[in-house]
Amino acid sequence: MTVTLADVAARARVSPATVSRVLNGNYPVAAATRDRVLHAVAELDYVPNGPASSLAAATSDLVGILVNDIADPFFGIMAGAAQSAIGESGSARGGGEKLAVVCNTGGSPERELTYLTLLQRQRAAAVILTGGSLEDPEHLAATAAKLARLADAGTRVVLCGRPPVPGDATAATLAFDNREGARQLTAHLLDLGHRRIGYVAGPAARTTTRHRLEGHRAALAAAGVPEGPAAHGRYDRASGYEATAELLRLDPDLTAIVAANDTVALGVCAALRDRGLRIPDDVSVAGFDDLPFTIDAVPALTTVRLPLHEAGARAGRLAVGTEEAPPGGLATVPAELVVRGSTGRPRG
Repeated sequence: MTVTLADVAARARVSPATVSRVLNGNYPVAAATRDRVLHAVAELDYVPNGPASSLAAATSDLVGILVNDIADPFFGIMAGAAQSAIGESGSARGGGEKLAVVCNTGGSPERELTYLTLLQRQRAAAVILTGGSLEDPEHLAATAAKLARLADAGTRVVLCGRPPVPGDATAATLAFDNREGARQLTAHLLDLGHRRIGYVAGPAARTTTRHRLEGHRAALAAAGVPEGPAAHGRYDRASGYEATAELLRLDPDLTAIVAANDTVALGVCAALRDRGLRIPDDVSVAGFDDLPFTIDAVPALTTVRLPLHEAGARAGRLAVGTEEAPPGGLATVPAELVVRGSTGRPRG
């Protein structure tokens, strides 16, 4: 049942006119009253009418692109490619351009839900969610509910680089094959002869972290090799640097370290160099994603290539309807092992 402005007024114990003033922001309202109204809006998940220009249509010309960190090339590449594809679709039609807005969540699940609500209120034409998601049942249930409401209102929903949201059947999904990429990467190190392999993982509650770690462990299990030490941390250089010290403390004889992504791998390399260890002569290092800087690292970084630009562009086309959704709504985007100079045979 559709929640009305009168429902919000009743919940907040104010008049409908007061609710309207709070939402429009065009009349002074006492802070306590404003807080009570906004709390009622959130509790009831009330969605007011969007801009007047969109009232005659199901949606506006707005497309929201949600990223965890726009400064991270992983997200920047996908968002840029999606935005370009959205712009090109409007030009190709001789009009009908969309306004693509990048929403930076900072990795906050609360902020992600807030952006989805704001985009729903603006009757967005489409929403693209990029990167892995938080593996928290409450958050996943709330996300599924938000996506269902968006879809019911005529908003196209696209997931790019993340698995389907449990309980949601509305989104077109482009899921990276993180497990297989990680399995190939670890199998490469095993083929070189490494048996003491450390692992620097990302945040423990993220789908990307779990899937990559599962692929790594699957390769070890298939070869009958015990798991080496592992450490969880952020997806940044400092985390890789800090984790390397811990891994070497746990096993000073490590001959290889796998990093959760390329940025983490740079921190691993820096920590090894600061300890006088050579790459790959003493310790091999591998990353994941194949970000642009990896080929210029010294030595160039062995990694797993994800087609970030291609996936982002495809997500943009799905968002504006210039490409049909994949069969069953899900397409698996393959990962490719890229061998460079940072990995070699173990010492001795």
